[in-house]
Amino acid sequence: MPFITARGRRLEYAWFGPTEATTRPIVMLHEGLGSLTQWKDFPEQLAAATQRPVLAYSRYGYGASEPLAGSLGVDFMHIEALETLPQLLYALDVREPVLFGHSQGASMALIHAARARPPVTAVVVMAPLVFVETYGLDSIRQARLAFLETDLREKLARYHDDVESAFWGWNDIWLNADFATWNIEALLAEIACPVLAIQGLEDEYGTIEQINRIARAVPQLSRLELPECGHSPHRDQPETVLAAVTSFLANLR
Repeated sequence: MPFITARGRRLEYAWFGPTEATTRPIVMLHEGLGSLTQWKDFPEQLAAATQRPVLAYSRYGYGASEPLAGSLGVDFMHIEALETLPQLLYALDVREPVLFGHSQGASMALIHAARARPPVTAVVVMAPLVFVETYGLDSIRQARLAFLETDLREKLARYHDDVESAFWGWNDIWLNADFATWNIEALLAEIACPVLAIQGLEDEYGTIEQINRIARAVPQLSRLELPECGHSPHRDQPETVLAAVTSFLANLR
């Protein structure tokens, strides 16, 4: 994978699809413990279904990108959305992107769409997080035990060069007492572009209230609720997600 520097960090990235046109591509933002390679073949599927170029990258601390040098701050999602991502898009000459975010990456996509300039074309969010739920924190605590007591460390090491910093960077900040009041609802009303929100009804990290709160603030919202689907709709029901995203983007035209 090629690398690029954004906010002083070395980040891996890759383009998918038949071309590398930089106007209105889909830009993928991975989940808290995700990475470029952890998307597996979904970026190729997304590019083929939508006929748009797709850009994916691993955030600082994940995949083959530069490992975390210290703990993340409570404002780490705002920093990624409003500092790192704009620098990456500028360096790759990406204009008017469609942001496609999963979980924590979905939160960053919403923050960027609300506050960053220039504006984005549209946003697709899967399992977005706009406030901290006790329900989700319980699952994060279970993940901590699994990392310490099961083979979760070995499984994640397939996708992260420094699996220790990747895991603890994610787990520690979410379980930090200062993070309990994290909430981005106040900025949602500033999102001027269309948004597609996808939520699995058996999501172990967030409830349907996450997209309910987005719906109250974002006027151009389409929503898709998926039964028998967990935290990763693109893995649990890829065909349904691809069809929904393709239809959503086609209607933008």
